[in-house]
This record gives sequence, C-alpha cells and structure tokens, in this order.
Amino acid sequence: MVLSHSFRIGLAAALGGLLTIPATPGPAVAGVVAPRAEVAAYLATHPGGLAVNDNEISYGGGALVVTLRAPERDYAVADCPMGWYCFYERPSFGYPRGKLSTCGRQNLATWQWQFRVESAHYNMGSGSVTFYYYDTALFSIGAGNRIRSDAAPYRNWANYVGRFC
Repeated sequence: MVLSHSFRIGLAAALGGLLTIPATPGPAVAGVVAPRAEVAAYLATHPGGLAVNDNEISYGGGALVVTLRAPERDYAVADCPMGWYCFYERPSFGYPRGKLSTCGRQNLATWQWQFRVESAHYNMGSGSVTFYYYDTALFSIGAGNRIRSDAAPYRNWANYVGRFC
C-alpha cells in the first residue's frame, strides 16, 4: 500500500501531537493540587487525606501530614520540622513520614498509620510523646531524648500516641 506524501505528513503531525507531553501542567483549579501517581496510590491505600503537593498528604485538616519521599541525602537523618513530632515507616527515619503536633492521646488508625511506626523524632521545645499499643506504653521520645532511630522491639506495634504538653 502506497501512502501519499500529504497523508504521511498529516499522520505524522497527528501522532506527534499525541506523543507530545506538555512542559507545564494544564490550568490549575483554585485550591486543588493534581496529585502525582505516587500520591494517588498512597491515597488509594490510606484514604481520607488531601494532596497538599506532589509529596505531601494532609489528614484531619492538617492535624497529620504525611511526607512520602525524603529530601535527597546520603545518610539516614532525623529530619522532623521544628514544632512537630514525627514517626517513620522504616528504621533510621525511612520514609514515608507522618508528623503531628497536637497534645493529648490520638488513635493512629484515624490516619491509617496504626502498626507502622519504626522510628521517631521529637522536634519541639518541651514535652514528650509516648507510643502505645492500646493502653500499654511502648516507648517515649521528648525534649530530653529526641530520637529513636529504631523502635525495636516494638516496630509496627504502635496504634496510639499521647503527647504530654
């Protein structure tokens, strides 16, 4: 089958348009961030949150913020922002990371974070937080002992936290 020159040019232009990926995203809807596939996949398995950007998800109106990927770095480091206490899904502060700041007892199941804590960092000026398996205290971190790089022997046990302010 012989295709005319003009048909081939038209076909190439049409296919080229289909294969072109725009350099900038389309118009944004006010207040809405289009989540990347990673954010969408996380939300599919941990529903109830809202994408803040392509790396963070907010639960409970910002009470808990989950950061999916660590900043580029060469080694494990406790990197909880000031004014928060953080818990990580992997030992040595491996991401995803959840962060809270409120006082009192909270059920981690509210944000689908129960049974996922493997390390923790407290980055507040005072107080402490205790990680619990129901009513049994597992470990605490606070202003006097800010990090727990490995929650062993209690990895993935915590389903509640209680911050003492």
